[in-house]
Amino acid sequence: MSNIRRQSIISSLVIYVGFAVGLINVYFFTKQGLFTEAQYGLTTVFIAIATMMSSLSNMAMPSYIYKFYPYYKDHLPDRKNDMLSWALLTGFIGFILVMAAGWFLKDLVIQKYGTNSPLLVVYYYWIFPLGLGLTIYSILEAYTWSIGKPVVTNYFKEVQWRLFTTILILLFLLNVISDFDLFIKLFAFTYPGIAIGLFIYLLITKKIHFAFTVSKVSRRFLKKIILFCSFFYGAMLIQTLSKVFDSFVIASVLDDGLDKAGIFALATVVTSIIQAPQRGIVSAAMPHLSRAWKEKNTALLQKVYQRSSINQLLFACAIFLLIWLNFTDGINTFGLKPIYLDAAWVFFVLGITVIIDMGTGVNSQIIVTSTYWKFELISGIVLLLIMLPLTYLLTKQYGIIGPAFATLVSMSVYNLMRIIFLWKKFRLFPLTVQSGYTLLLATVCYGICYFAFRNIDGLAAIFLRSIAFITLYGAGAIYMRLSPDIQPVLQNVQKRLGIRK
Repeated sequence: MSNIRRQSIISSLVIYVGFAVGLINVYFFTKQGLFTEAQYGLTTVFIAIATMMSSLSNMAMPSYIYKFYPYYKDHLPDRKNDMLSWALLTGFIGFILVMAAGWFLKDLVIQKYGTNSPLLVVYYYWIFPLGLGLTIYSILEAYTWSIGKPVVTNYFKEVQWRLFTTILILLFLLNVISDFDLFIKLFAFTYPGIAIGLFIYLLITKKIHFAFTVSKVSRRFLKKIILFCSFFYGAMLIQTLSKVFDSFVIASVLDDGLDKAGIFALATVVTSIIQAPQRGIVSAAMPHLSRAWKEKNTALLQKVYQRSSINQLLFACAIFLLIWLNFTDGINTFGLKPIYLDAAWVFFVLGITVIIDMGTGVNSQIIVTSTYWKFELISGIVLLLIMLPLTYLLTKQYGIIGPAFATLVSMSVYNLMRIIFLWKKFRLFPLTVQSGYTLLLATVCYGICYFAFRNIDGLAAIFLRSIAFITLYGAGAIYMRLSPDIQPVLQNVQKRLGIRK
């Protein structure tokens, strides 16, 4: 567990550096007098479409790597390990097919988005380089996670990609990039940039090997691999569509769709800050889950499940309430356009959704790496059957708050299904009494800080609320020993600082 804890902490720190850079980017995108709401919205819709293209293109290769890497590692020398070679080739072929489909569907895009989101139609083909980069990166990322290097991938995806965007923004503001036309075309190559960067890292460190002969492991597991990828391909598409469908609907059905997508994007970007620890914990836990299933170590599975749940819940509650305490003051104090205040309640609803999702631990990853991975597809289908029509109806009825409520309802049902499934099949359960104490602590700390500083605003209010909340919440979590990882982390910090009890 110490390795998972160490990797999770380092990954989380790297991810938060990335989010800090991302918030700087958002500040420039949303500040008065720089980019329009439609221009910012276009970058977010670009990413949403590229994400969908990547899921379509990679043919479930990342999941194949997560699931079968231990078998390749244990039975093949590195020079004969053909897993990554075939995964990359499959992803590249998949992208060619998706690109061809996208070429023929241009008229449909014009029909659906031409009125409310004309910029999307103008720059439609520039989504393709973004999608190719993300496709290749997703496969390399899965491989890098599996060899125990999650920090590296988190750096490239969370920090380096955002730094590329920062550079483009600064060049735009300095008029080196003369107009938005050139900006968005260069933006399309940011994902290929990090894919190349990760590939070079793997080459330099000699962590990557290519073998285009069919190994004994590939031959032995071929039928299982095809079956697994066929089922999980559908599950991945479902999961991805559930994440990006709201942007598609907003851009399509609402007047000034890209403007509204930009406002919604601010809420989702801020919400993603809450999820930063989740990515770190998941990336560190994946190899251990795969190994635990291979060795039939259910005790380790339960340990990872519950620890991931309480640790993610602790972080999620803290970050959500810290942001919510200061959301309005943050927009007003830092000179963002007043229209972005419309994102406040969207963030609130999405934040509650993230707390529920993170509080249920690594349930998806446990299912994916188990012999019952088909259930991921089944639960995903239920998710879509609820989310898709609900998102469309609520968006038309209530505007940008509609997709947030649709996500809350559907994700709650989705996670409940997975919790029940894991309990029924394996007697695995994520929640403990500490989960309830965490929610109580978070509520009390929020109430104290809200009422204590409700009559002040501006930078002073942000600072005082934040310091007070962090102090109260942190002290409470340590005193109540809400996570078994708190004491080891504190002891390690004390040791490094030379502090003796």
